[in-house]
Amino acid sequence: MKENICLQGFLTFLKIGLFTIGGGYAMIPLIEREVVERRQWLTKEDFLDLMSLSQALPGVFAVNFSIYIGHKLRGMRGSLALAAGIVLPSFIIILLIAMLFSAFADNKVVEAIFKGIRPAVVALIAVPCIKLGKTAHITWTNVWFPIAVAVLIAVAGFSPVYIIVAVAVGAFLYGRYFKED
Repeated sequence: MKENICLQGFLTFLKIGLFTIGGGYAMIPLIEREVVERRQWLTKEDFLDLMSLSQALPGVFAVNFSIYIGHKLRGMRGSLALAAGIVLPSFIIILLIAMLFSAFADNKVVEAIFKGIRPAVVALIAVPCIKLGKTAHITWTNVWFPIAVAVLIAVAGFSPVYIIVAVAVGAFLYGRYFKED
């Protein structure tokens, strides 16, 4: 029996969207496990490239991710299926929260739950950054570059757009004139 890759992709991304708290970056470990390790829809290198591309494109990171993977698997139908899978849980949860928010807005238990979730979300974002840093061959000799970019954005207020353009130009020039084949 031929597997329905669109349904399989939809259900995979539905599960990721349903059980991930913290947005697109918190989804990275789950997406990597499902897409690279378990289902082998992407290689580790393709995954890292896709992360960079998804961050550079406008829109929601996880949706960009799902659209690309869906397109790679089954074209437009795959893109729609995987994007629907990743978006549907958030849409339904936000809809329910909007409908019930006024009843729970001042609830101390709900407030405490959200405060407790924050450190876990930070960890969910930090772990894939460290893993992907290893995959991207970031070492103690070149770690200054991502740190400098983070400082430029967070402290100096540089627009990420300018940094992306500068890095693209720098990478082009490096590849064209300095990299030895």
